[in-house]
Amino acid sequence: MEDDKDYQLSENSIKVLERRYLKKDDQGRVVETPEELFRRVAKAIAEPDKKFGATPEQVQETEDKFYNLMYRLEFMPNSPTLMNAGRPLGQLSACFVLPVDDSMESIFDAVKHTALIHKSGGGTGFSFSRLRPRHSMVASTSGVASGPISFMRVINSATEAVKQGGTRRGANMGILRVDHPDIVEFISCKDDLTELTNFNISVAITDAFMRAVEAGGKYELIDPRTGSAYAKEGKPVYLDAREVFDKIIEHAHHTGEPGLMFLDRMNEGNPVTRVALYESTNPCGEQPLLPYESCNLGSLNLSKMVRAVVDFNSPHALSRYEIDWEKLDRTVRLCVHFLDNVIEANKYPLPEIDFNTKENRKIGLGLMGWADMLIMLGIPYNSQQALDLAERLMSRVQNVSHDESQRLAETRGVFPNWEKSFFYRDGQGPRMRNSTVTTIAPTGTISIIAGCSSGIEPIFAVSYVRTVMDKTRLIEVNPLFEAVARSHGFYSQELMERIAQTNSIASFSEIPEDVKRVFVTAHDVSPEWHVRMQGAFQKYTDNAVSKTINLPKDATPEDVRTAYMLAYKLGCKGITIYRDGSRADQVLSTGHTQAAGKTTPPPIATTIQDRPEVLQGVTQKIKTGYGNLYITVNMYEGKPFEVFAQIGKSGYSTMADTEAICRLISLAFRSGIPVERVVEELRGIGGGQPVFGSGGLISSIPDAIAQVLHKLFGNGAKLEKEKDLTEEFCPDCASRIEHEGGCLVCHACGYSKC
Repeated sequence: MEDDKDYQLSENSIKVLERRYLKKDDQGRVVETPEELFRRVAKAIAEPDKKFGATPEQVQETEDKFYNLMYRLEFMPNSPTLMNAGRPLGQLSACFVLPVDDSMESIFDAVKHTALIHKSGGGTGFSFSRLRPRHSMVASTSGVASGPISFMRVINSATEAVKQGGTRRGANMGILRVDHPDIVEFISCKDDLTELTNFNISVAITDAFMRAVEAGGKYELIDPRTGSAYAKEGKPVYLDAREVFDKIIEHAHHTGEPGLMFLDRMNEGNPVTRVALYESTNPCGEQPLLPYESCNLGSLNLSKMVRAVVDFNSPHALSRYEIDWEKLDRTVRLCVHFLDNVIEANKYPLPEIDFNTKENRKIGLGLMGWADMLIMLGIPYNSQQALDLAERLMSRVQNVSHDESQRLAETRGVFPNWEKSFFYRDGQGPRMRNSTVTTIAPTGTISIIAGCSSGIEPIFAVSYVRTVMDKTRLIEVNPLFEAVARSHGFYSQELMERIAQTNSIASFSEIPEDVKRVFVTAHDVSPEWHVRMQGAFQKYTDNAVSKTINLPKDATPEDVRTAYMLAYKLGCKGITIYRDGSRADQVLSTGHTQAAGKTTPPPIATTIQDRPEVLQGVTQKIKTGYGNLYITVNMYEGKPFEVFAQIGKSGYSTMADTEAICRLISLAFRSGIPVERVVEELRGIGGGQPVFGSGGLISSIPDAIAQVLHKLFGNGAKLEKEKDLTEEFCPDCASRIEHEGGCLVCHACGYSKC
């Protein structure tokens, strides 16, 4: 057993493992240690070596190597492998693509298969481009088709109904070609953030469309049933390419969706185009797959691929490391061996997936801890030096991983479709065990376990507030920054607390300039540098690169357009942007973001209305940490006028506080204050006994009242659906949730939603 201090799990890592990965008994008590988890996984993944002639001693040696790989936090496989390897379920893949053909049988097969996959812990991607457009004739019934979006809602509902054992929430990717007749409706299908909550969406963009955008021309819509021009009243239908592109930009600027999938670029990297073309990706967009394929992903921790070259206590702390290239090579080879074994050890949820996965044997070795490595090397994230190193590093990973796949092919054989692949070259090309080897995926939860920065993203914050379950606020400081702050002599708890109120250290005069240069956060990095970093890694990645292009709150649609065009120019295979605060229910995670998000409130009337003798109202029960709360809202002319609330057996003080809150709310309503302003002030107020009810996290009695008011009145005029609270607070621990790689990630407890 290794006991080196560098390999110990952090307190946060252990909490995440206990919540989501370690075995539990029937009473929900943890009955496995992290070391036992890593041993369980290592044993299960080493076992397939027997199929290729390894002796028991060699299998044990491989198991020990795999164990140390994880125990030392140098590599983590995707979450289903950590959860399920060596356990009865045995489903180890994170992502799948399912076909959706233009028939009810195919559509509802997809619904059934989605449920089975989500139950096993995987996510699913779909192309809806084969479905006939809305209002098309259906010959068999003489009716009309309801279109792709209606069936997306069916799959979304099925996803909502399947609980993935309390460990992972189902995620889907929905893709539609830009030349599909329903493309305009698709672009806006997530404007209402309460709809399609289990889907990310992307538009499949063709090179022909981009040429039309650049030229200012029109492009032809295609009838998916015939593959030829789509016609209305006998005439082909054309759309203005720039108008459609502008609409995509407008909606992405507003909500972060849709993303773009550059379809022809994806297929340029498709090794088996003679078998089939890519039409869809996994939920985060980095893994294109053929129908019924799955992919097994894992990420190398770059923060462990460096070695110290200067004394740790040196005042020149930012330049005390260099890349350990030999260790990197050894680790990459072992990771490829690990992931190839996962294909053999996997218990696939469907026989079609078992067959198609093994025909092409895709694996996806990626990276995490990139921002940490740059900091340790003293290189700013937003610099040409960082871009140059990204290309050099990923080129090395790509070459070594391909070489290892060829080595495995010598003893295990090539992937079955090798002769149909672009590797074949009349039998003279490289004999590959795996048709693809590298993928850069988001690493939200596994990077928390590994104690490193996520994927190839910049660090989100240098210091931030973490809220634990009892509402205690803790200041978390990036350990690399704390070490530098202490060595430079500017560390203080007061400074860390002030930094936690911002997204950047750029304005802190007490911090040396060389430190500020290196500790740049996602909010310091301009959209152009985000895209350029993605492009640098994409040059040497088989599949695609998951990266969130963060834009500031005041970014314009033109900024989105610039990012999209640059991504296309640099050869990216897709792009996802996120403008800070663009979702109404985003967590305002720092004081800086909150201030930037405020707008001038409308004028408020100050006349207090008299109470009519008779009012009508509604009463709703809602669960709180203090017991059931019964809230009565009386209305006047259709708007809330007064609020009463009765809390159960919770003590006189709680009842008195509740009455006081309701009197003040009633006074606000009678004074003309809009309901949305009252909800804004009350919502999210913390309490000592938060609970998770049917509507989401209920933090306190004021928060419960706010949720009822919002549910009943929404914008003050009509009943609206409750917003998805998992977009606002972590449903497990109430801490903030960040946007990373197309996913929502809680760094406090490991909750994630893609």
